[in-house]
Amino acid sequence: MVINQIPLATIPTSSSISHISAMAGNASVMRRLYLSFYNWIVFIGWVQVSWSMILALLENGYEAAMLPSPVSSTIPQITGRLFMIWGILWSFPETHTHIFVTSLLISWCITEVTRYCFYGMKESFGFTPSWLLWLRYSTFMVCLPVGTVSEVGLIYIVLPFMKASGKYCLRMPNKWNFSFNYFYASIFFMVLYAPVYPGLFRYLIAQRKKALAKAKTT
Repeated sequence: MVINQIPLATIPTSSSISHISAMAGNASVMRRLYLSFYNWIVFIGWVQVSWSMILALLENGYEAAMLPSPVSSTIPQITGRLFMIWGILWSFPETHTHIFVTSLLISWCITEVTRYCFYGMKESFGFTPSWLLWLRYSTFMVCLPVGTVSEVGLIYIVLPFMKASGKYCLRMPNKWNFSFNYFYASIFFMVLYAPVYPGLFRYLIAQRKKALAKAKTT
């Protein structure tokens, strides 16, 4: 009778077991370090996003409270800016590489830099140079159309991703007995640009004429 013997080389020794345990321990430590790093990075990212949204609300709230702008022109600007930042650009990273993002940010930057430079000069020194006054009330003639086309274009581009993901949708049945489809809500929001944009543009043209005419008489 032949008894099969296990080769000694295949029998784990105490040193090899210790080595395997050490490797498993190192892997566990690395995993914990990675997850810790990952979660802190995500936490910081969320804080930055929240802070940016708070600043956007405070800035627009300041303008609504301190500057002589009617509600009919202020609310669309606040709503549109927040919707684009959070509802489109942040929620759907697929848009980040599109050319419309570049044109949108350029138009926003020109508008905001000119606006806050104008009011900064006015509040600090009590006057503004004529060229800055002209820029404050003229850049919208290019930036508003470019920004509007970029916003509408980005909403249209993201619609397939929005529909496929079902993000921010509330399906029936649920305890609130209410349904919400973010895809169709975004289409509705996009269609609203048609009646809102002409009124906003006409208002800015009227403000430009009033501001420049007042500057000529002083």
